[in-house]
Amino acid sequence: MAESRKTFQIKSDQLGEVKIADEVVAIIAGLAATEVEGVSSMAGNITNEIVSRLGMKNLSKGIAVEVQEDEVKVDVAINIAYGFGIPEVSDRVQEKVKSAIENMTGLNVAAVNVRIASVDMADQS
Repeated sequence: MAESRKTFQIKSDQLGEVKIADEVVAIIAGLAATEVEGVSSMAGNITNEIVSRLGMKNLSKGIAVEVQEDEVKVDVAINIAYGFGIPEVSDRVQEKVKSAIENMTGLNVAAVNVRIASVDMADQS
C-alpha cells in the first residue's frame, strides 16, 4: 500500500470536493519545522540548499501524517543544531507546524509529536 498516495477530503459542497494528499500536509509540516531556529534539517532528509534545487517532495521525509476524521496527528523527526535547547526548539516546532497546517488546510491538528533524531555538530567551532 502506497501511503504517500492517500488523500483526505476537507470540503464537499454543490461545487465539488477538495481533497488533499497526506504528502502535502507532510510538506507543509517540513517547511514549517525547518523555519524554526535551531532545526538544522529534517531527519532522513537532505539540506535545504539541495532541496531548493531538487524540489519540495524531499521535505516530507522524516514526517508521518495520520488523519482521523477531521483531525490530523503529525510525527516530525528533526536534527537539532548544537547549542540549542531541545525543549525550546521542540515547543517552537510544535507551534509552527500546528499553525501552518491549520492555516493552510483548515484541518484541526490534534497533536504534533517531535522526535530529535540527532544533534548537528557541523556549525560548532
